[in-house]
Amino acid sequence: MTNARRLWAAILVVSIVAAGLFHNQILWAMGAMLVYSEAPEHADIVVTLAGDATGHRILEAAELVRQGYAPKVLVSGAGTTYGIPQSRLEIDLAVRHGYPPEYFIPMQHHSLSTRDEARDIAANLEGLGVHRFLLVTSLYHTARARRIMVRTVPRLTFRVVGSNYPHWNRGYWWKNREGQKIWLSEAAKTVADFFRI
Repeated sequence: MTNARRLWAAILVVSIVAAGLFHNQILWAMGAMLVYSEAPEHADIVVTLAGDATGHRILEAAELVRQGYAPKVLVSGAGTTYGIPQSRLEIDLAVRHGYPPEYFIPMQHHSLSTRDEARDIAANLEGLGVHRFLLVTSLYHTARARRIMVRTVPRLTFRVVGSNYPHWNRGYWWKNREGQKIWLSEAAKTVADFFRI
């Protein structure tokens, strides 16, 4: 065996051992690269991104209004479910959880990507005279959503607040199948966003 082959064999063995010893830390870091969540600050409005069928985003946003961080929530909803606009379904869920309907401004659209949705949101924020906002989305979606929004509304100030998602499992996403699927999908979308695909 040549020296080069011995070196590559040693590197392979060390890599396998390191992966075995530190797999939890490696997997945690792979999830952490998708997360950019900040503490909320007072703002003109809260904005929820569409795409959450569980209701965690809208409930997090409504709670921020209840706590006095902003007076209203702009509820982004893409498409319909059984003919009902998504933003209406989200608001109805929040109202059933005890939040007043006056908290919410529905923003229905047909965007199929976060990038297109950000453009629709930007137009609405401009029309509302917003200068500072809180952007609420699922934890695993926060980093990509932030990058897209920075490019879309460079003159506005905002903070990203991550909402809980049960299958993300507090960052231990690899412990359940749904978390694994979420990570794979969001990682692929992150790569696509990097190349502006």
